[in-house]
Amino acid sequence: MFNFHLPRTAAFEQVQTLARERILILDGAMGTQIQQLGLSEEDYTGHGSGCACRHHSDHPQKGNNDLLILTQPQAIEEIHFKYAMAGADIVETNTFSATTIAQADYGLEAAVHDLNADGARIVRRALDRATAIDGRPRFVAGAVGPTNRTASLSPDVNNPGYRAVTFDDLRIAYGQQVRGLIEGGADLILIETIFDTLNAKAAIFACFEAFAEHGARLPLMISGTITDASGRTLSGQTPTAFWNSVRHARPFTVGLNCALGASAMRPHIAELASVAETFTCAYPNAGLPNAFGQYDEGPQDTAVQVADFAREGLVNVVGGCCGTTPDHIRAIAEAVAPFPPRKVPA
Repeated sequence: MFNFHLPRTAAFEQVQTLARERILILDGAMGTQIQQLGLSEEDYTGHGSGCACRHHSDHPQKGNNDLLILTQPQAIEEIHFKYAMAGADIVETNTFSATTIAQADYGLEAAVHDLNADGARIVRRALDRATAIDGRPRFVAGAVGPTNRTASLSPDVNNPGYRAVTFDDLRIAYGQQVRGLIEGGADLILIETIFDTLNAKAAIFACFEAFAEHGARLPLMISGTITDASGRTLSGQTPTAFWNSVRHARPFTVGLNCALGASAMRPHIAELASVAETFTCAYPNAGLPNAFGQYDEGPQDTAVQVADFAREGLVNVVGGCCGTTPDHIRAIAEAVAPFPPRKVPA
């Protein structure tokens, strides 16, 4: 089904070599940083300070963080730069919701290609600035979110057979996104916060279609999310079942992110590390949100817990999800530095 005979990109070979040498660092949350900017509706559309959006919509845009790629590019680049300087080897694009499916809520389906291509270019500029300072290589991860629909479950409790989206709907939408990310210069593709593995399979399929068109294979990072104390994804899979469902894609990394703080994530990443035949990646939240939706866990608290992952030989890539900041990433990078990366089973 997938063409694994395509040549690998130079970045693929480089990042794989580095992952064998040390634990790599992924960046932290974008939403946390964007919230601190205190942007208005006019800022989101670019009609205040910033760049006016070249795509028209009658919908309100405040909260459409992906749009800031086009309307506040300097602010987004600065966030990426801060994560790079905090120690991140891999920095994600601000494209979590940059599919036609997710952007339909904002009436900006036509902006999807530009969001992804420009999103990757912005990260590349930020990383080039950082590398000019310290000489360290860094990699652009094209972030592919789960969309706001699920292919495995019905949104209507009275009609369990109903689906709000099809596999092909997802494949087409993800394909548009991934092609834009590749055009913009993404080094890796990160399919993240997976709550429904069928959605992820559509994204994987779309990636390999795009790789074939591109003529080279980019490394795939695949990250699921455990939604509650049951230790399962929303569509019902354990970490082991999740791995067995995506292993055919031969991902560069498989892992977990979001929903849980590091302490609660530990048994699930340990299970995944015990079965995965590839590098593992963990980027937990800064604890759990308080009553106001804020994250109180400080950088050192998060770093100590993530360091336990490294000490126990569970991880190859670590970073932060919701609530984490450049200070969290700096603390995590320092905390895991003494430990070797997890050994991948032969």
